[in-house]
Amino acid sequence: MYIVKNMCKAVACGLTAFAFGVNSLSAQNLQKGTYGYLYCHMSDLGEYTAYALSRDGLHYHDLLDGKAVIDPEKTSLIEGGSRDAYICRKSDSGKGYLMVTTDMCNRKSKVWFNYGINLLKSDDLINWTSTTFDFRKGNEIFCDPESPDVIADWSKINRVWAPQIFWDPNYVWASGEKGGYFIYYSIWSSNEGDDYDRMVYSYADKSFTKLTKPRILFDWGYATIDADINYLESDGKYHMLIKKEGGHPGIFQTKADNLIGPWPEPDENDFVNFEGKKKCEGSSAFQIVGEEGWRVAYIQYSDRPKHYRICKADKYLTNFSDPMDIEGVTGPQHGSFMRLTKKEYKRLEKWSKKMVK
Repeated sequence: MYIVKNMCKAVACGLTAFAFGVNSLSAQNLQKGTYGYLYCHMSDLGEYTAYALSRDGLHYHDLLDGKAVIDPEKTSLIEGGSRDAYICRKSDSGKGYLMVTTDMCNRKSKVWFNYGINLLKSDDLINWTSTTFDFRKGNEIFCDPESPDVIADWSKINRVWAPQIFWDPNYVWASGEKGGYFIYYSIWSSNEGDDYDRMVYSYADKSFTKLTKPRILFDWGYATIDADINYLESDGKYHMLIKKEGGHPGIFQTKADNLIGPWPEPDENDFVNFEGKKKCEGSSAFQIVGEEGWRVAYIQYSDRPKHYRICKADKYLTNFSDPMDIEGVTGPQHGSFMRLTKKEYKRLEKWSKKMVK
């Protein structure tokens, strides 16, 4: 079942300045479940979202034989392609699930351009509703049209890439309501002076159908994409893994005291160094139950065939080591990981077996 909503004129939702969580332990995505793990990802066999399950977080098996779990023609209304899936639990109520994807189909367009993103929600991880945001429409799609623009002419947007979600219970809307989903992603346009991909952020409301205009998260003077933010209890800071195009290639880390920064430029020595100068992107950090440290998944695409790896990191999300290729996944690509309860795990397995008969 798919219910797809096109964005029409939005009512002003109003961003409020400085209404962000600082050093709040609750400013993070809800974690639940100790039975297994869901790897939700773009398939390298096509621009659609696929699932794989694991009991230990390292060894996986495909659901639906690696085929699409959501029809991108029905949920990605701009290009009919779905890339870079990021999934998490609905944090404001603790019930339900959220996903964001890049609305893009390079297979059809033959260019590395796209024009928007999709916000999806589900009650069961199987049936999803979607709201598509076509950034070329500018003020028409944003719920705060009176806010300043970071793009001079929205009709010249070239990329809206790799969105991710971070729950911020301390964000305050103009109505006084507290709590919003911090959506961070990269954008680039062909407007004069807009020379590279920059990281921006918007807020989505609890209904996950309204989006504020993007604001600059940081600008280091060169292209940056594929940011992945996590709150670390080890030092009480927000840590970001990111692909930066300036200087040495690879996945780097930076950290800040709160979600909107300031995010300092990464240390040139603090990166996934065992890959040398090979190109890497699409990082996703997660923790395995019982482990103090972190696991970092990413794509190493210099080699042919390319590799989707999972490596170790310490409790500070540094000292990357021991890479291994993910096992049991057909066409692994940019995606994310979420812990599951036994009930959720078994429900997904049952659904997959029923659908592939």
